Parts: sequence; structure tokens; C-alpha cells
Amino acid sequence: MGSDIKRGTAEMTAAMLISGTIGWFVVMSGQPVSGVVFWRCLFGAVTLLVICGALGLLRPGIITLRAFGIAISGGIAIVLNWLLLFASYSHATISIATTVYNTQPFMLLVLGALLLGEKITAAKLFWLALAFAGMTAIVQGKPGAGGAAFDGYGLGILMALGAAFFYALAALAAKWLKGTPPHLIALIQVATGMLMLAPMTDFSHPPGDVGSWAILVTVGVVHTGLMYVLLYGAIQRLPTHLTVALSFIYPIAAILVDRLAFGHALQPMQIAGAAIILLAAAGMNLGWTPRWLRPRALES
Repeated sequence: MGSDIKRGTAEMTAAMLISGTIGWFVVMSGQPVSGVVFWRCLFGAVTLLVICGALGLLRPGIITLRAFGIAISGGIAIVLNWLLLFASYSHATISIATTVYNTQPFMLLVLGALLLGEKITAAKLFWLALAFAGMTAIVQGKPGAGGAAFDGYGLGILMALGAAFFYALAALAAKWLKGTPPHLIALIQVATGMLMLAPMTDFSHPPGDVGSWAILVTVGVVHTGLMYVLLYGAIQRLPTHLTVALSFIYPIAAILVDRLAFGHALQPMQIAGAAIILLAAAGMNLGWTPRWLRPRALES
């Protein structure tokens, strides 16, 4: 059991560090967002096709027609999520976009209540309210003199929120696919994205240098194929609380990469808002209940 925990921790840490660097690759690619996502899907699909073949997941009958349809729906949501998240980087910086994107658990909470009839407890409402307070702090923390780069700050935040919403939809679809091999789901998702974005990808002006191609291949192979393998391997080996705790490496890594690569330093109000959102997400995911919301023991 100890070796499983150790290996799962290493896999989850690697997956989150890889995720934390994707913003740098997207910005440095110099490609339109739709183009980046298309090539990510294409190279990711090739990688996942090889992985699924090696795992014996391409044989007939391994997925039902209903599950296939749900996986396609989840793929549409995950691709819209990538489009919005990547587009938000140029408006609100990688740091802010990634932090706001971590409101996903609250999107899933609301969707679960609306579509699945799941109960929202007082503790969950508290964490939701706290996350909203953090969002307010981030909005108020807009740099006073950021020039053209920050003209669409509010739009960038809205895009990151939209990305979180579509991620939550994809997560909801995954709930309905329990028992379906996750690597196969990922393959269907990126193949769906490839078909979605092919009509709007300008193939007449492909990346013109080896460096750009190397970035796009890396985003597809490493940030998609390899990351999925590491992530799913970690989820299978780790208890939920450890998986959730290690997932916060992603936004922290993204903030550090943004600072080191692009010199984007968060304002004090933004730091406070980011910390509040991440605290609320941790409390939500780990099931923490504030002391004053816990039921009091009956007096004898």
C-alpha cells in the first residue's frame, strides 16, 4: 500500500506540474487559440490511440452506444473549456485565469443540485459564499495601469468562469460514464475536438518553424496524452483527500510560471482573492465543515 501511495503521489505531482505549464506553451506557440486546441486534440488523439491500443481498449463491445454518446457530449464540453481557458490568458493573465478556473467544484455543486437533485449542505453554501468573496476580491484587484494587456480583464475572468462551467459539465458526463475506461473516454473527447475544430482551423498557414511545431506536439503528447495517463494512474492509487490536496499544485505552478516567464506579479487584492478561492475549493473538495456549522451534541 505504501508503494502505491508513493507512486500515486509522484504521478499526481507530475500531472499537476505539467498542467501548470500549459499556459506558457499556449502563449509561446503564437497560434490562434482554436488552432492550439485543434493540434492539441490531434496529437493527443494519436498518443491516446496508441495507449488505448496497448491497453486493449479498442476491441468491439467495450463501450455502449449510450456511453459513446455521453463521451462525445463530454468531449464538446471539454473542448469549449479549453478554448475559453486559453483565450482568457491574454486578458486576465495565466495566474488569474487559472485561479478563477479553480471555481470548478462550485459549478459542479450547482449543476449537481439542478440536474441530479444532490443536496447542498450549509457547509457547502459557506464555501460557495467564500469563493464568491474571493472572486469579488480578484475583480476589484484589477491593476490600475496595466495598459492594453488588461483592457479585457473582466472579459478574461468571465472566460475563465465559462471554462470552469464547461469543465463541470464534462465532469458531470464522466459521472454517468462510471465503469467506462477513462483513457478511452479521453480518446473520444480529443477526437471529438479534432472534428469540431477542423472546419475553423487555417491549414493554409500552418506553424512556420520547428519551435512552434515542437510546442504544439508537446501540448498534445505531454499535456494531453501523458498527463491523462499520469492523472488516471494517480486517481486509481490515491485516496480522495490526497488526490484533492495534490491538485492544488496546478494553480500554484501556473502562478509561478506566469511570474517567472512573463513577469506577471499579482496585486495584493488578487493574492488575497486567489488564496480565498483556493481555500474554499479545498474546503469544498475535502468536506471540511466550519466549527460553527457542525451539529451540537445533545446534552445529557
